[in-house]
Amino acid sequence: MKVVDCRGQACPIPVLRTKEALSSIEEGTITVIVDNKASRENVKRFAQKEGCSVEVEEKDGLFYIKISKGNVKREETAEEGREELPEKKSPVVFIASSYVGEDPELGKILIKGFIKTFLNADPMPEKIVLVNTAVKLACRGADEEILSALRELSEKGVEIICCGTCLDYFGLLDQLEVGVASNAYDVVQSLVNASSVIRL
Repeated sequence: MKVVDCRGQACPIPVLRTKEALSSIEEGTITVIVDNKASRENVKRFAQKEGCSVEVEEKDGLFYIKISKGNVKREETAEEGREELPEKKSPVVFIASSYVGEDPELGKILIKGFIKTFLNADPMPEKIVLVNTAVKLACRGADEEILSALRELSEKGVEIICCGTCLDYFGLLDQLEVGVASNAYDVVQSLVNASSVIRL
């Protein structure tokens, strides 16, 4: 039985490692170890959405999440749902700040987690639009993990659009590391022509 030790790892890493472990087996059981309730619930919910059975045991402040994956349920679901599932359409992500929510410190942790997680989204975004202070995320001196994730998203075909007016306002036009400096028309066209828009 495979063990995935996620102690000390923040969201979304436990879920991503669980996804990777489940993808590596056709059927069988894995055990994921986490050390907080938020990760326990996130991993449990993810595994259940994947059609797996889940058992959780708490011991010495740790949560041992036993996840069993099998083929039967998945095959039956596929046959029943063959009536044509709606095609997934890639959204446009609109980010207007360098952090998410009201609290700046927590918000910086969240924005990093969300951007990194877009690498594993299905479907991935078609475009990520950065305006106002969010353009700083794509510039020299930004958090290296965020820059790395944006570069990888760009390499995978996600268009990174940065507001040129915003870059100019902050004196960052020549410091853009990933994406393109764009204009209000392109930003508006990206939003109005999107199948859906997600705002962080």
